[in-house]
This record gives sequence, structure tokens and C-alpha cells, in this order.
Amino acid sequence: MSLISTDMILATFVVFCRVGACLMIMPGFSSARIPMQVRLFVVIGLSLAMSPMLMPSVMPALAGTGLAGLVGLIVTESLIGAQFGLVGRLFFLALQTIGQAIAMFMGFGMMAGVAIDEPDPVPALTSFMMLTATALLFITDQHWEIIRGLAGTYVLLPPLGGFDAQFSLIRIADTLSEAFVLALQIASPFLVFSFILNFAMGVMNKMIPQVPVYFVSLPFMIAGGLMIFYFLSDEIFVLFNQRFGAWLAGG
Repeated sequence: MSLISTDMILATFVVFCRVGACLMIMPGFSSARIPMQVRLFVVIGLSLAMSPMLMPSVMPALAGTGLAGLVGLIVTESLIGAQFGLVGRLFFLALQTIGQAIAMFMGFGMMAGVAIDEPDPVPALTSFMMLTATALLFITDQHWEIIRGLAGTYVLLPPLGGFDAQFSLIRIADTLSEAFVLALQIASPFLVFSFILNFAMGVMNKMIPQVPVYFVSLPFMIAGGLMIFYFLSDEIFVLFNQRFGAWLAGG
């Protein structure tokens, strides 16, 4: 029977640094609604499960490393994990931003709802969109793709290579652009509807100044926006889920 060596314990802790930093930011796992102890044990269990597979990549980085090198390795591994989690988080931040814009287009912008997964109250429609997207993340088993992608980072960014800041910034910028293009595609029907309705009400106000445009247009804006969301909600969440899944599959 082979004993567990000090290097194996350190290697497991190095894996824990990357996994923990990733899941601390990755949507779904980082929800404030999940108790901190539960998140900690998820990270510990996942690190112990992945360590035997990742030992060949981590052990060479620990060979002959002193205290200063070990601290540097812990910092770089945490940065790599945080970068992977942040890139995934950008999709959900884009959805949250455009959800608030859609609520404003529909006339719900001033009606703050209960904060479910956000630190501050947001419109009820935004909370519904974020909650649905997070639920689909687990329903469609994309959380397993997150774990697979996290293991794949050891091939793309091995511990010996350190943290490449330029590569990380390029990935973040590309993903940010892709996420907000997706968000604009989701919000485009509501933007067109809001523009047409407000333009029509502006013309009517010019023709009949006595009409209280705000009180007349608000019911039509809310009803029309809800009708559009009712018919397009399936396509909205399918499109978002497919794009996020394509990013996970492509790494």
C-alpha cells in the first residue's frame, strides 16, 4: 500500500485553488442562495475527484519548488480558475443587463422585484429570466460541461505555463462581444416594439396635445411586451442555452 506523500497533498491543494476560484464565479455554483458550507464541500469533493486525473499535469510544476514558487503557483492557479469562471459569468451578466433593458422597454423598469440570485432588487422579469437560465444550466446537464471544460484548462493552460494575462484578456474581450451580441438578438423584438409604439404615441401627442400620452401608452406597452415575451420566451431561452452550451463545448 502506497502512502500519500506531501507532494500529492500539495498537488490536490493546487487543483483546489483552480477549481475553487472557478466555481466561486461561475453561474449556478456561485449563487448566494447556496450556503457557503455547501459550496465549500462541492469544491472539496470535486477537487478530490479530479486530482488523480490531473496529477500528471500538476506534479511537474511542484518538482523542486520552494515556498516562493508554491505561493506563485497558488496565485496563478487561482487566476486561471477565476478567468474561466468569469468568462462563463459574462453570458449571464449580459442576459441580466438585457433583461433590465427589456423590462424598461415594456414599462417594468421602475418596478423592482425580489432579489433572487442578485445582490440588489431587479425587475421581476429580469429575475424570472435569470432564474430560468440558471435552472436550464442544470436541467440540460451543462454543469457537467463546466467540469469537463475546467479539466480541459489543464491542457490549454498547464500549471507550468503560468498565467498568460494577454491570452486571458483576449478571451474575455471576445466572450464579452459574443455575449452582448447574443443579448441584443434577444432584445431586438422588444426594442422594435418599443420604438414603434413610442413613435406612434409621439405622433398622436403632436396631433392631439390634450391626450395624456404616458397613461394611454403604458397599458399598451405592458400588454404588448408581455404578449411578445409569451410567444418568444421559448426561443429566447433555447437560443441562450445553445450559445452558452456552444461556448462550453468549444472551451
